[in-house]
Amino acid sequence: MKLKKAWFMFNKMLTDISNPGYRYEIADDVHSGQLGVYYFVFNEERVSQGKDQALIKKFDENGIPVNKTYIDVTDKDYVYFPISIGQMGLSIFTTYVHSKLDKDKERFLKFVDWFYNNTEKSNELGIRWMTDVSLPAYGNPGPWQSAFSQGRGISILLRGYQLTGNKKYKEMAAEALIPFTKPVDKGGVTSYTNWGPIYEEYTAKFPTLVLNGHIFALFGIYDFVRVFPDNKKARHIWDDGVMALKNSLPDYDLGWWTRYNYCKDASYPSIDPATIKYQNLHISQLEVMAKITGDSIFSEYAKKWETYLKTRNYVKSYIIKYHALKKIGRL
Repeated sequence: MKLKKAWFMFNKMLTDISNPGYRYEIADDVHSGQLGVYYFVFNEERVSQGKDQALIKKFDENGIPVNKTYIDVTDKDYVYFPISIGQMGLSIFTTYVHSKLDKDKERFLKFVDWFYNNTEKSNELGIRWMTDVSLPAYGNPGPWQSAFSQGRGISILLRGYQLTGNKKYKEMAAEALIPFTKPVDKGGVTSYTNWGPIYEEYTAKFPTLVLNGHIFALFGIYDFVRVFPDNKKARHIWDDGVMALKNSLPDYDLGWWTRYNYCKDASYPSIDPATIKYQNLHISQLEVMAKITGDSIFSEYAKKWETYLKTRNYVKSYIIKYHALKKIGRL
């Protein structure tokens, strides 16, 4: 069995080296109040075929994707996953921006309505999009809230608002900001760290601090800032999240590669390195942050992390990844 698992990781490494991850095209306009294509120009064909979201396996009658669950989930096979649904919706929005066809607009609005109709709402926590599946690696039985999902929902709803003028979409997007002001143990999506607030992709009893999830959440918050620049809550969440990201970059930098997360719970491996795909994603995300903010720290780290893409580092990262996955029961 050990040999079989080691062989699996070896094959995965070879596959990832030969197909190291798609570098997304970055949108030209990342500042105007009229939202266009997303920061990463998601291609509908790629997303729908599972090339960017490998767990997208089928679609419902409205074209909403349904994910295959993670390999360590045993209680269900498929789940509506707001993160993937948001990416699919944003890719269709890209199609509409280029085609200007009513049929593509209507297809996108089905995603807007999915986010509008599939919420958990409370006076204290506002609007949350929950993912109803367990997270065995982080000890969360589910359902769970996610800053990444919140960001996706905001991005979809605000584009729906600008397309239709329907105020209910902007009002819900505003309520979706509230979980960013609450700690995870109170039902929110924020872990308060020495760096500043980190917006959690995966919420658990302990901070998980997934780098790409925090940045994707920032993209959604920035969409709100672009549309409503005078909104003090959104601006505060954005500014604090950017500050925390800047402060955290040295700790995610291993000196030869990047961490996938910075989880320090005793149950979790001390280092969980990024895969080659996520190494490339981290670089691209920092390039977007440099373009949005004009802050050179993001471009400096993007260039530095680009230099880590060497064969010896691929091998080293996958050896460490193998032991990390074993510890959390995913191998």
